[in-house]
Amino acid sequence: MFTGIIEEMGQITRIDQQSGVHQVSITAPEMIESLQPGASVAVDGTCLTVTNVGPDSFSVDVMGPTLKRTIAGDYEHAQWVNLERPVQVNGRLEGHIVQGHVDSTGQLLNSVKEGNCWIMEFSIHKDIYDLTVLYGSITINGVSLTVSQLEESCICRVGVIPFTFEKTNLGLLQEGKKVNVEGDLVGKYISKFYSERDG
Repeated sequence: MFTGIIEEMGQITRIDQQSGVHQVSITAPEMIESLQPGASVAVDGTCLTVTNVGPDSFSVDVMGPTLKRTIAGDYEHAQWVNLERPVQVNGRLEGHIVQGHVDSTGQLLNSVKEGNCWIMEFSIHKDIYDLTVLYGSITINGVSLTVSQLEESCICRVGVIPFTFEKTNLGLLQEGKKVNVEGDLVGKYISKFYSERDG
């Protein structure tokens, strides 16, 4: 489980594609000492398993549904990604409950600076829109964000403070760029409960 509070931005240094598996190497100088093979890391909000650890970088394997369901299949050399280790049992839950199971991709429609903050507008899949509530939580590229506005055309707006804009790859996104989106976990359980109750 994760919180959506990004610890570090890592940079992709290598992508090896073999038999439907993408082995992605990522620099992470701040967290590398705490990683070991078999550990979990959220990369842009996708929970992946560390397969190898070097002096300043680690590797993960991405395959099958993850390549199709997330932005990982579009990764490029030198691209910056958001990184977070799982929350510790005795740690603070400072964002919201994030599983690291990306529901689908979305798209940045625009990003406008208002005062010191940015208003970012994303198109999201209808299944996620149906789970999302105003002032509730949504995860974009692994970042825990508060929904500030929703439109029936499946558009979600969020406000991003300067710290988050500068310390995550949200500040690097260009209009039209795809992002990973995970809907709120509580919304998923409520939706399933009512769908089963109503037959």
